[in-house]
Amino acid sequence: MSGHSKWATTKHKKAVIDARRGKMFAKLIKNIEVAARMGGGDPGGNPTLYDAIQKAKKSSVPNDNIDRAVKRGSGAESGGADYTTIMYEGYGPSGVAMLIECLTDNKNRAAMEVRTAMTRNGGSLADPGSVSFLFHRKGVVVVPADQEGKTLAEDDILEATLDAGADDVNDLGEAFEVVSEPTDLVGVRTALQAAGIDYDSAEASFVPDMQVELDKDAATKMFRLVEALEDLDDVQNVYANYDVSGEVMESLDA
Repeated sequence: MSGHSKWATTKHKKAVIDARRGKMFAKLIKNIEVAARMGGGDPGGNPTLYDAIQKAKKSSVPNDNIDRAVKRGSGAESGGADYTTIMYEGYGPSGVAMLIECLTDNKNRAAMEVRTAMTRNGGSLADPGSVSFLFHRKGVVVVPADQEGKTLAEDDILEATLDAGADDVNDLGEAFEVVSEPTDLVGVRTALQAAGIDYDSAEASFVPDMQVELDKDAATKMFRLVEALEDLDDVQNVYANYDVSGEVMESLDA
């Protein structure tokens, strides 16, 4: 029976991964559709659409799905939903401040599902303005450290992006995060491309001014909450001001 149960476990894991992948694809396609609706269907003249398409391609979303999303968004093909962006504010375990960004065609459903996920996982929603002041809108480009066999150093990225408006480069271990003002995002991304440096994603994001250090117990609870929120179809992004040390991450992985 052990082989059978192992197969069942593997199959379950694969189903979870496939479901996550399906949800991720749906969110990336939604991003493309909204970007095309806001700024037109030409990626050359719509940087937000260009970045949304690049991110989808990096995540292996099929080109047909990408093309159809652009057509739906730009009105060249019927069937696009009327999505609205809503930002919910709240607190997670240990008083972690959270912004939950939704892209939805049904505000009541989004509100109910976000509230349920928060209360079931040790979080709570807060009034508008309660935590948003702790975050600032920034341009964030994520660059993998490994570039086709060559390992990048922080200085390589700074050298390529400093004149283009990069404010900060953060070492995330296997990748670097280049932070700039949102207005400099396209310039930073273009500078990286000009230097022949590949990037994983470039998008406007909410970056916290200060972070709350979490121990193992709080980190476990926090990750569970974030996962529950990211599993919701209407939730596009979850921003939170927590930090987890390398030692805590290692003990969690173990």
